[in-house]
Amino acid sequence: MEEILSNQIMTIKHSIEGAPNEDDFEVLTTNISTSLIKPGSNSVLVKCLQLSMDPYQLNRMKSFSTSQNSVAVAFKLVPGKLIDGYGVGKVVASGHPNFQKDDLITGLLNWALYVVVEDLNLLQKLLDPTEFPLSYHLGILRVSGLTAYAGLFKVGKPKKGERIFVSTASGSIGSLVGQYAKLFGCYVVGCAGSTEKVAILQEKLGFDGAFNYKEESDLKLALQRYFQEGIDIYFDNVGGEMLEAAVANMNPFGRVVACGVMSQYTDPTKRKGGPDMIDIIYKRITIQGYLGNDYSDEHNFAEFVSTTSSYLKAGQMQVLEDIHVGIENIPSAFVGLFRGRNIGKTIVKIADD
Repeated sequence: MEEILSNQIMTIKHSIEGAPNEDDFEVLTTNISTSLIKPGSNSVLVKCLQLSMDPYQLNRMKSFSTSQNSVAVAFKLVPGKLIDGYGVGKVVASGHPNFQKDDLITGLLNWALYVVVEDLNLLQKLLDPTEFPLSYHLGILRVSGLTAYAGLFKVGKPKKGERIFVSTASGSIGSLVGQYAKLFGCYVVGCAGSTEKVAILQEKLGFDGAFNYKEESDLKLALQRYFQEGIDIYFDNVGGEMLEAAVANMNPFGRVVACGVMSQYTDPTKRKGGPDMIDIIYKRITIQGYLGNDYSDEHNFAEFVSTTSSYLKAGQMQVLEDIHVGIENIPSAFVGLFRGRNIGKTIVKIADD
């Protein structure tokens, strides 16, 4: 029987240049019918339960960013149109035998209450949805976790006892990188933007050291305090001056894992300068950019999930989450990423079931 559902969709009003604000977004209300899903259509209607807020989305909202021409998930967003993003949801109606009504899934959905998914390769069924909280399938057990794990172990390739520095260490990725590195047997120091966040890094996540970069007048000297024997791996989430300071303190054959550039997402005027090329050449430093999806093949993903699940079950990893409730609070949650309001993974809970 056909059912007409009231749908809410979050969109951008216009392209966003610079830092985002809450009034850059609007909620549109429309109707969606379950009759859209025909038997054998290989499409499903999903009710979104939780959505992931990720900084990379801001580059998609700009009138132009070089990242928009890189990979499919980074293409430019059109004002007034659907915004796709990672989420967890429940199947409402299915035209494919592999997905049944009420199945819980994770994958690429929309910033909306309901979404029709036609490419089922974008979805994964949660085979044991009660083993961990649903939110873990947006953070530590999916994109954020894979990005942290692959960046550290596949790109950084640490050795036990090496010294690792992590920027934005209280964020969704940095908080996991530091824990993976500690469990592997490395010395880990992180930086964050508040006294509260610094305390969490040391007292809850077990970092060997942490500092508030906002209280440091000289980042190079700050890093010298914590790395008197130099940095072997820098996990870079910010770029800019922090990258320069880290490279200045790196050991020969050091590795920079380039994961993000939070310092530049909202202010293009900061895209200047860079690390000392003499340092890079004579220290033989490697700087490598990557995306978590580069390591989403079956082998790497299975290794990541197995390792991380074991750590979680043993109580060896802590999960930091910043959860908001209601589709109308997506703008506040998203904007908070760029104002330093979040601790850990930012998630918006859209519906209970």
